[in-house]
Amino acid sequence: MTTEFIDANRANWDERATLHAARDGSGYGVERYIQDTDALSDVVRFDRPLLGDITGARVVHLQCHIGTDTLSLARLGATVTGLDFSENAVTEARRLADEAGVSVEFVRADVRDAADKLPRGSFDLVYTGIGALCWLPSIEDWAGVVADLLAPGGTLHIREGHPILWSMNEELPGLALRFPYFEQREPLEWDDDGTYVEVSAPLQATRTYEWNHGLGEIVTALLDRGLRIDALVEHDSVPWEALPGRMTERPNGEFALTEQPSVMPLSYTIRASKPA
Repeated sequence: MTTEFIDANRANWDERATLHAARDGSGYGVERYIQDTDALSDVVRFDRPLLGDITGARVVHLQCHIGTDTLSLARLGATVTGLDFSENAVTEARRLADEAGVSVEFVRADVRDAADKLPRGSFDLVYTGIGALCWLPSIEDWAGVVADLLAPGGTLHIREGHPILWSMNEELPGLALRFPYFEQREPLEWDDDGTYVEVSAPLQATRTYEWNHGLGEIVTALLDRGLRIDALVEHDSVPWEALPGRMTERPNGEFALTEQPSVMPLSYTIRASKPA
């Protein structure tokens, strides 16, 4: 049954990729990466203080979507490979990198198969951006892939929406928990023809499936794979309006709660390393 869930998600992300990569100012506004050779995504710009200097690093960006964060990492001096399960996403990522004049390799594969599609133990940095883990049914399997891809001494950098945020019910007034915090065998099912940025048309493949993973589950999965946790930082913002009508956009493109912004974490960063 999990294959059916993943196939439905892939169909949804195939459509999102095409809409997100539009050249009409909608979607991700990708024109800025083409017109400005120094442009970085807001996500990577936020990550830089914890990401550190990646000049010359061999980087793999898992679940890279249309490659805006991927080419941003390359612009910071890394040699980058992007991987995504959506054929349309990889096509759009290659197109964007080519038009922006950035050298990046893109591979079409499910993240669960990444260690079979890419050279194991060869990456100095495994990077995962925001909004990725909720599409994976098993956090333990993901942690195994990360450990397999990292070279000895290599580092994982992930920033993700906080599991407490994924547990919130955005339709109720106030801050109310509704959905599971911990990983469940069966996913949450959604049916929505929209996406998290403005696009020019509604989605046709509207049904998607998501899994939450508790922060303790994520950390434990990485520890069980022999990685060392070097940093765990929780943030009071997230780079999309996750709770519509209750958030204020900051100058850096992040959204925070308008009232009581310190009442709950909205995202987190983990840095973990593989012993040399």
